[in-house]
Amino acid sequence: MTNKIYEYKDTNNWFIAKWESFNYLTCFGNDEDYDKSQEIFHPLVKQLAVEGLQVHIISLASDFQLIAFLVNTIATETKRQLSVKQHQGAVLVTEGDRLLWLHLPKQGLPLDTFWGQDQSGFGDKLLIATHNEGKVKEFRKMFASLGIDVESLNDYPDLPEVVETGTTFEENARLKAETISELTGRMVLADDSGLKVDALGGLPGVWSARFSGPDATDAQNNAKLLHELAMVFEQKDRSAQFHSTLVVAAPGKESLVVSADWPGYIAFEEKGEGGFGYDPLFLVGETGQRAAELSPDEKNAISHRGLAMKQLMEAFAEWQNKR
Repeated sequence: MTNKIYEYKDTNNWFIAKWESFNYLTCFGNDEDYDKSQEIFHPLVKQLAVEGLQVHIISLASDFQLIAFLVNTIATETKRQLSVKQHQGAVLVTEGDRLLWLHLPKQGLPLDTFWGQDQSGFGDKLLIATHNEGKVKEFRKMFASLGIDVESLNDYPDLPEVVETGTTFEENARLKAETISELTGRMVLADDSGLKVDALGGLPGVWSARFSGPDATDAQNNAKLLHELAMVFEQKDRSAQFHSTLVVAAPGKESLVVSADWPGYIAFEEKGEGGFGYDPLFLVGETGQRAAELSPDEKNAISHRGLAMKQLMEAFAEWQNKR
């Protein structure tokens, strides 16, 4: 670093800076100037990971002039490609094509002033790789707590169908999430779920939805499962797990992958009116109760998809913040 003294002075602003071993700020103006300079200086140098900037403020009238002075001093000393821009009353600090810091007027800005009248592109969005609006509704409720809007494949009718050619749940979920993310440039969540029956070597597994054929119905799949287990007479030998793998993909990022199992047994006959798929045959743990006898909230709290979603929500924010 140099021993250079930096200075900016006009009719209403006067700043002096130098580079030492630690950050330091003094302000010789009134209390309002002092508070304003503190609110700008410390968040900015922290965000830019700067150490050694010492600034003395004699007079302060313009937030923009102070920010520009600080950023230009940092850029000169560190040889970084930093720049300052104004937009509708806000001040943006960028480096290359990346927005690093945003300073707003104390009273804030109306959204339609900052973004324009069309705010459809405002905010992070997550595309759920499904046409099932019931499933989308569940995800929309979960991700609302993170300030993220949820879309579905119904919003993208021109996208091609992704054929699930994988031999594992993760392969299929990755295939859907990463392919659709590449096609749309969006952040995409895909899940692959199914039933694994121990006496059948893990079948139907990834073929759960088409266990009895390409266009199988739930009733046909359940009938085939009962047929395959017809010679397994002891309940303890009919152990099974519902499995769910969730994958979130985004352009230029390593995908986030979580999974969970829901243990239970396959009953000898169907029971219950709720749920779907194999729920009328799936005995929940040691309760003796079918998954189809649970309310939606009861099922979501303990199911494979509910447990996987809990893992996803715990890891999502950290994953999203990674470059």
